[in-house]
Amino acid sequence: MIDVVLKKGKEKAVLHRHPWVFSGAIDGAKGKPANGDIVRLVDAKGAFMAYGFYNDKSRVAVRLLEWDEAVEVNEEWFRSKVAVAVASRGEVLSDDTNTCRLIFSESDYLPGLIVDKYAGHLAVQVLTSGIENVLPVIIDELQLLLKPESIFDKSDATSREHEGLKTSNVVLAGSHPPERVEVRENGIVYNINIAEGQKSGFYCDQRDNRKLLAAHAKGKKVLDCFCYTGGFTLSFLQNGGASVTSVDSSALAIETLKENIKLNGFDPAKLTAIQSDVNKQLRQFKDEGELFDIIVLDPPKYAPSRSALDRASRAYKDLNRLAMLLLNKGGLLATFSCSGAMDMETFKQVLAWAALDAGKQVQFIHQFCQPEDHPVRASFPEGEYLKGLLCRVF
Repeated sequence: MIDVVLKKGKEKAVLHRHPWVFSGAIDGAKGKPANGDIVRLVDAKGAFMAYGFYNDKSRVAVRLLEWDEAVEVNEEWFRSKVAVAVASRGEVLSDDTNTCRLIFSESDYLPGLIVDKYAGHLAVQVLTSGIENVLPVIIDELQLLLKPESIFDKSDATSREHEGLKTSNVVLAGSHPPERVEVRENGIVYNINIAEGQKSGFYCDQRDNRKLLAAHAKGKKVLDCFCYTGGFTLSFLQNGGASVTSVDSSALAIETLKENIKLNGFDPAKLTAIQSDVNKQLRQFKDEGELFDIIVLDPPKYAPSRSALDRASRAYKDLNRLAMLLLNKGGLLATFSCSGAMDMETFKQVLAWAALDAGKQVQFIHQFCQPEDHPVRASFPEGEYLKGLLCRVF
């Protein structure tokens, strides 16, 4: 195993068990490790610090795995991490919910591996060269533990390019997943498309937030923006919403949403589904004098890195300003950011600016976060990417 040497004075984060070592903190390597190899990270004096995946194409040159030198990082090590992660989701799954995130990358000590369960099917995203090297072991362990009908590779994220990896959408085990997979979340049935859908097929990270917000739905006129296949929309209809207008730019998402309405036996007359750019549609609603009791904003990631935070803050501010102008007095705005670079205090400040520009008064009445199958590791706060606020707007 090749030693990778840390620059003097760069030990603190490693000692605190943060799993990332950036390329600028590396002094060199005693040999030529291949990308994806497991290496020994040592300090400037040569003392062992941790084992990790190496990649000289990535800003994160070493992704740390194990801090105990006596522990061998071998096939059994990876199998045990997979088994522990899967077992810890046991209480999330039930008769009412058969979809969740089984493995959440660094937060489950497997950097660059995401596995989502959709009924009897698994969707896998492989985002690091190290995980790519041990993928056969991981797939075998998932098959032994869960016996899924299919395991499909959804590794189409841009981050693969940063690791020198190509995009991959292939069957890893079993058969190709069907065009529609039926899953249940909080007692609601969803048809999802694993192979063609966004991300891994569904956004199970909003499961708890959908349930919390739907408690306010009875008799309300709702606008669900970036609705995708209807996570929030269906929750509102299940809980007595008077009407829901759902907006998304994806034709496939809107088509699947309508299918999901029928699948659950909800009244299609209560749904208005619009395929459109959300910002454009909000401006049109404003011109038409349309008002709502509840608005949901669940946009895509605006700030993929801290360098994009200023630009993203302006985008979040304008989006939320438009929404505030479309609420009845005392209405509720549920607004989210899935940008890891956007912390909660900054997000609150952005909303304060939006309220000022809109001429509105805003109360924060609840903070949303990601559910327990998306844990946040104490030494890796970057894992806390999803945050949201429930605002009362006057």
